[in-house]
Amino acid sequence: MEGKDMVETIRQWTEELEQLHSRIAPRFRRAEPRRRALGYLKGLLATVERKNGWHLAELIGEATPDGVQRLLNAADWKADIVRDDLRQYVIEHLGSDDAVLIVDETGFLKKGTRSAGVKRQYSGTVGRIENCQIGVLLCYASERGSAFIDRTLYLPKEWAEDEERRREAAIPEEISFATKPQLVRDMLQRVFEADVPCAWIVADSIYGSDRRLRMYLEEQEQPFVLAVASNEPLWWGGPSYRKAAEIASELDASAWKRISAGDGAKGPRLYDWALVDLWRLQLTPEERVWGHYLLVRRSIDDPTDLAYYVVFARRSEVTLERLARVAGMRWHIESCFEEAKGECGLDEYEVRRWDA
Repeated sequence: MEGKDMVETIRQWTEELEQLHSRIAPRFRRAEPRRRALGYLKGLLATVERKNGWHLAELIGEATPDGVQRLLNAADWKADIVRDDLRQYVIEHLGSDDAVLIVDETGFLKKGTRSAGVKRQYSGTVGRIENCQIGVLLCYASERGSAFIDRTLYLPKEWAEDEERRREAAIPEEISFATKPQLVRDMLQRVFEADVPCAWIVADSIYGSDRRLRMYLEEQEQPFVLAVASNEPLWWGGPSYRKAAEIASELDASAWKRISAGDGAKGPRLYDWALVDLWRLQLTPEERVWGHYLLVRRSIDDPTDLAYYVVFARRSEVTLERLARVAGMRWHIESCFEEAKGECGLDEYEVRRWDA
């Protein structure tokens, strides 16, 4: 990019960021945190070596990180209201009736035992048990792009029951232990109450295998494509259970169709897919509009590598091609994690308190 083009791009970027900041500025009662919030946002998006308190403070022009830490730990503003502002901003730019909401979690490696919710637990980020915090996030994806619209920190049960650790980490009294699927249900409830346009919910097996979450979504008449484990019990051929893998093993060659789950970095992401109609108790004409399905994805290179999804959708809207595309939308949240950590310091924060 030539010099003049670069200058113009930076000017436009700065103007748009300041316009966005003007939307959330009223959420800060005092001028000091309001001004510092803009500097903090610029720092997160800048090419700073690290996005921690010291480096961001230097970028803002402050001698110590005290002001940045005060913004996160003590300033009078409501992060949940700013979250709602962000959601509205995302919908204005990316909103679509065909959009997909994607649920996933990510780990933040930590040292010590004092950061809110930290413990030795499994982190999919590194693929093993590590000392870390776990954040559960909700991503909005459409043909226009993708972005996070909600988040929550997972609080392990031993943290929730330890009054001394709660007090030191300033965990609010109203925060109690909740499973990750319960946290997701709360986030989705906020989305539904805000009438966010959305066609599908997508999540991995940690959430897809939770029957209460699936039943909740069905009550909302919200279509979903949720990954499940190979041993997930499903009704097939009547009110009797069979494991997902057992059902898939009885499919003949004609059931499979090679379909792209969307374009990746190396072109179309091709897999073999199959769809099975599951049994569902349906007593009324209104109930029969909806169907349950098992969607199976098979690797082309390794036919023994299968993935399973439970689908809930209107029968008139179900095609194998469409469901394969929806299941493939999950990569959007992985891309968002990568960008948020690689470019915006999502994994470089150095705070311990719950609100921060």
